Amino acid sequence: MAVDNLQDETDRALVRRVAAGEEAAFRDLFRRYGPSANALALRIVRQPFLAEEIVQEAFLALWRHPGSYREDRGSVRGWLMSTVHHRAVDLVRREEAQRRRADEMDRTDAVEEDVGERIVEEADLADRSSAAATALAGLPAEQRRVLEMMYFEAKSQTRIAEELQLPLGTVKSRALLGMRRLRSSVVGEAE
Repeated sequence: MAVDNLQDETDRALVRRVAAGEEAAFRDLFRRYGPSANALALRIVRQPFLAEEIVQEAFLALWRHPGSYREDRGSVRGWLMSTVHHRAVDLVRREEAQRRRADEMDRTDAVEEDVGERIVEEADLADRSSAAATALAGLPAEQRRVLEMMYFEAKSQTRIAEELQLPLGTVKSRALLGMRRLRSSVVGEAE
């Protein structure tokens, strides 16, 4: 216990000397805690060069801002190890986020449509539209008018019945018969 207190006091004195700009005090702290800080970082990031960078950043933060260590919050060792741990975890999270973004980009690229396939689909749609227009023109005028009002003017069958002054049942029958004829014309041409 007395050894720990003596070591803590020595460490605090070194930090105060670092705050005064003493490089020798900084080197002493690095020699004392650099290896254990590196081991901690390596356990988290699992890549030696990244672990070394994290330790360098943590100790550089100590050199630049020694006042960020607060004696009332714990030991210098605990503060340094906490700094290394947080930086290592942040690095792992950043790399994981980059990996997820890269995976999402790969999936997005893989989903891109084949241009040739799109052209064939558009040509097929044009052919079907032309066949539907031809089939619609071949319907009796009463059925064609009801279907045009329903699908091109977006009117309900009730509204169509009112405008054409027809019973609702007649409008429904014309719509049903017209759709059946359209279907048989379009399906018959496709076969």
